[in-house]
Amino acid sequence: MRSPRIATSFVLFVLVAFGLTAGSHAARQPERINPSLLLYPSLVAAYHGAEAAPETRRVDDQKTGIREDIPEKYANRYREWKEEFLATEAGRNQWASYESNSNFTLRIVISRDNPEGATTGNYEWNAAGQLVAATITLGVRLDAGYPNPIYFPVMNSLVPTESSYKISGSTLAATKLAHEFGHVNRTAKVDHLLYQRQGQLIPEYNKIFLSNGRDANDPRLLELARQMGGTPVDIWEDREYWGETNAMVYLRDRFTEESLRCPLFTRIRRSVDLYAKNYEPRFLEIAQAIPSRKICGWQ
Repeated sequence: MRSPRIATSFVLFVLVAFGLTAGSHAARQPERINPSLLLYPSLVAAYHGAEAAPETRRVDDQKTGIREDIPEKYANRYREWKEEFLATEAGRNQWASYESNSNFTLRIVISRDNPEGATTGNYEWNAAGQLVAATITLGVRLDAGYPNPIYFPVMNSLVPTESSYKISGSTLAATKLAHEFGHVNRTAKVDHLLYQRQGQLIPEYNKIFLSNGRDANDPRLLELARQMGGTPVDIWEDREYWGETNAMVYLRDRFTEESLRCPLFTRIRRSVDLYAKNYEPRFLEIAQAIPSRKICGWQ
């Protein structure tokens, strides 16, 4: 998911300032930043990339359920990622819920544009305000690259270290797929009018913010934030952490042995403490759902 494009120079400034890309986090943890300085966080853009172009066909013309449009040259790797996702109860349940939904079309495609990332978009709602379509776009090298821990504490927990268990590329790809399913799951529950209003007003907010000396207390921006239910950064944080909670559910089911799960959950907890403290209850609820007294560093 992604807001409208921001001035390229601004994005490049943020990327250079913090020295981060989607695949550079194993060697260096980023410094804590002030989210109010970012309109559409460049660290989110580094993973999600550009939004897919809107489709011209309407939902009524498409097959419902899950539609996998995967080129033959990428079929084998995609099959491995999918099988890894479906190796968990959470993955199977979510896949089945969309596959059997005759009122929804979930399209899954692969793109070379954002090779180590993924994005979800092309949302469509019917006249009753129900979400009826979405598209998940996966990068061709989804099994490589680790998003930053600021907005992606769960996926970043898979970064290899000298003492950690080696996580396979297929598991990394399946975790990213789970994150995207989390976006679809959440968007189906939100007020579609508010979601669409946010999409319309975020560009206006960004334009004013960039032209007023980046004064977030500008009355015009305060009014826009009221209408949107938060600033653009608030909105994107909320969306990404919902995606990450679904990725955490996948990892909870994928690693049932405490010796494997605990190091991951401890790293997730550390990143949440540093960068997402206000969203901790979402992650804590998942940790507490583990059928064991040991919840790996979470209280």
